[in-house]
Amino acid sequence: MIKTRTYFVLLLVLIFGPALKLAQAAELGVVRPTQNCNKLLQLDLTEIGGAGSRITTAQETSKDGVTVCAVEGTLAPSIGFVVQLPVQTWTQRYLQLGCGGLCGRASLDVAAADGCVPLTAGGFVTAASDMGHRGMGGDFGQDPQKRADFAYRGVHLTAVAAKKLIRAYYGQAPRYSYFNGCSDGGREALVEAQRYPDDFNGIIAGAPAMNFQVQNSLYHGWQARSNSDGQGKAILTAARLPLLHAAVLKQCDALDGQSDGLIADPRACRFDPAPLQCADGQPGADCLGAAEVDAARKLYDGPRDAATGQRLTAGGPQPGSELSWAGVFVPRSANEPIFSERIALDALRNLVFETNPAASYSLKDLAFDLATFQRLTPLHALYDATNPDLSAFAKAGGKLILWHGWSDPHISPLNTIAYHEAVQAYMGKEQAAAFERLYLLPGVYHCGGGEGPSAIDLLTPAMRWVEGQQAPQGVVASQSNRSRPVFPYPLQARYDGAGHPDAAASYQPAAPAASYASPAWAGSGFYAPYAPYNK
Repeated sequence: MIKTRTYFVLLLVLIFGPALKLAQAAELGVVRPTQNCNKLLQLDLTEIGGAGSRITTAQETSKDGVTVCAVEGTLAPSIGFVVQLPVQTWTQRYLQLGCGGLCGRASLDVAAADGCVPLTAGGFVTAASDMGHRGMGGDFGQDPQKRADFAYRGVHLTAVAAKKLIRAYYGQAPRYSYFNGCSDGGREALVEAQRYPDDFNGIIAGAPAMNFQVQNSLYHGWQARSNSDGQGKAILTAARLPLLHAAVLKQCDALDGQSDGLIADPRACRFDPAPLQCADGQPGADCLGAAEVDAARKLYDGPRDAATGQRLTAGGPQPGSELSWAGVFVPRSANEPIFSERIALDALRNLVFETNPAASYSLKDLAFDLATFQRLTPLHALYDATNPDLSAFAKAGGKLILWHGWSDPHISPLNTIAYHEAVQAYMGKEQAAAFERLYLLPGVYHCGGGEGPSAIDLLTPAMRWVEGQQAPQGVVASQSNRSRPVFPYPLQARYDGAGHPDAAASYQPAAPAASYASPAWAGSGFYAPYAPYNK
């Protein structure tokens, strides 16, 4: 039964959302600069990054119709950063943005903030870092300093430098600071909460690559290898994925009480592709060949140690995500390169081992066993961000919003659920609920897109939580003419059976029909408190 207060909050968001957002923005007054933009070129950053740290450019320009002082700089030895400071519209807020993949560029693209009025009105100083290297490849991992810059130093020092710029330009520090990132940016977000709890008041971590060590080696390595035959050719190609996806929906779509092309919780879907197999075992137009069925089964299940059967990752792609596999670990055509192979080789050759293997290392050299897992463990505390001890962040008043798409092929949402549960287990459920929320979006791919509504604003709820102590409840995700509320995990959106099925107001929060334990795997111990490794 829906609670009156929760329903009232949801109605306010649905009906009066824009007005509430404007009211939120008006709470803090506009502060204008106390000096010219180009004078920031003289700012000394040596105490932050060391000798050689400097501002390289500082000039006024226009960004999305807002006049900003655009600053670029370097923190020694090679952390590049950008900061944009509004000239006439700053409302005393700072927003730092994470980057994806292996980074390599400073991007000011903002995710999970669709329709956030203070943001579009130019109320935030925004900043981003390239995390210490240029380009998306992993060869920077040959340099121990660049490993540290990517792991944690780049994101933290950028925050320190940006805040110094803010004080110099406006004559005051920001009232509130926020971080928003997805994928590796989600990992960076959690690095900040765990390592530097005083840097940000509010943190939004989307699809976080928190298990970096195994995610970019064993997970993607397995996904690439499992779909290759003895000659290295793809078994499943993208043209076969609709057949697989249709079978999943036929079996599992209605498990949540509604046939809408979305699965509310894919863990309820016990899908086996075996019934799709052609009678003679050869691929057909309406059935899968035996090799295709076997490859699909491996892709869902993920790598295991052959001797013990123990899982080597926290989880694989979930049922319902099949269309998102195209281009990631299932090529669009038989000879097309795939993301999983590239990211796994970059990590394996350059980043995840204490001593890098030979440049000729290939995925054929990767053994999926506990011995390999143990070789990955020493750098867990360097790159990973799975420490559930957020007591210092909570004590500082920080608020954390986690979010993940259920149909993410790059990073299984089971990783994020496991972290959410670990935080609750270590901090206590009541204490965790005072500063942390998790949102899972049905049908949504990696950091957005997909069959489910993915346009969502989590920045405004984060601001209300930080600045007004109003904890987030239901938030609305949209897609063209379709909208759905998403409630804090484990609550799900349940159709009321009366309203329009594409309208968010037709859904109520409901407890899940069943609960699921996070699967045990070789890295389950990663979700216990640990001391960070600083190179």
